[in-house]
Amino acid sequence: MRNLNEENITAEVIQRFADCSDTRLKTLINSLVTHLHGFIREVEPTEKEWGQAIDFLTRTGQMCDDKRQEFILLSDTLGVTMLVDAINHRVNSKTATESTVLGPFYVADPPEAEIGAGIDDGIDGEPLFVEGRVCDEAGQPLADVVIDVWQSDGEGVYDVQKPELDGASLRARFRTDAQGHYAFWSVTPSPYPIPTDGPVGQMLEITGRHPFRPAHVHFMLMAPEYETLVTQVFADGDPYLDSDTVFGVKDSLVKDFELKPAGQAPDGRRLDKPYRYFRYDFGLKAA
Repeated sequence: MRNLNEENITAEVIQRFADCSDTRLKTLINSLVTHLHGFIREVEPTEKEWGQAIDFLTRTGQMCDDKRQEFILLSDTLGVTMLVDAINHRVNSKTATESTVLGPFYVADPPEAEIGAGIDDGIDGEPLFVEGRVCDEAGQPLADVVIDVWQSDGEGVYDVQKPELDGASLRARFRTDAQGHYAFWSVTPSPYPIPTDGPVGQMLEITGRHPFRPAHVHFMLMAPEYETLVTQVFADGDPYLDSDTVFGVKDSLVKDFELKPAGQAPDGRRLDKPYRYFRYDFGLKAA
């Protein structure tokens, strides 16, 4: 077709994909073209604005490497990640744990650790003891569940943001025991801003949004015949619980990081200073 204009170009673009043999891909691309063209018609961007949009996406890609994923930040801060998560992990059971965003700081295959070990190598901070159980939807404990944990330190910084560290810290992989129990020592995390030195940070600044996330600990739980669970446990009372910049907070994932006095901890360890403690029991959905 020739002589295309704003009334007929969308139908012609969709027609060009008519021979796509992948049904799902064809559905996705047709819907993308329809909604993208609809957005352009609605806002009627100037050529300068469209050029700025392309430049923004180009710079977003240029910020990505093996330790930094700016496109995940963009998806997170636009609420897209949580929408995709909500669609793919609908929870109809009262015993299954709700999921939330993966975030940009997950590193696959973290070092394995024994139950009760400390993961705070090279990190100073207020001690935090975390424990709990992993069960199925019927409440039966699940043994040998792989649990990846990762978090920021007391200043809101992850190990991958600290080039001075020799290896992984505040991240590890545990396996539940026969009773589904897990436990580890760490440091108390704090609220922190997502990285703001890239185009996503610029977007937040010029639109009047803050970049902060409430204090939390990340968990990924994996077991054969069960859905992989990606979630976070948030500190109750945090000032950013109701304005998390990536929209990830759910009431069921908020726990009191209790301040405990010096003395004997639940695992028998004795501390000469106060520490924080929370227990979180996870429920996994059958695949």
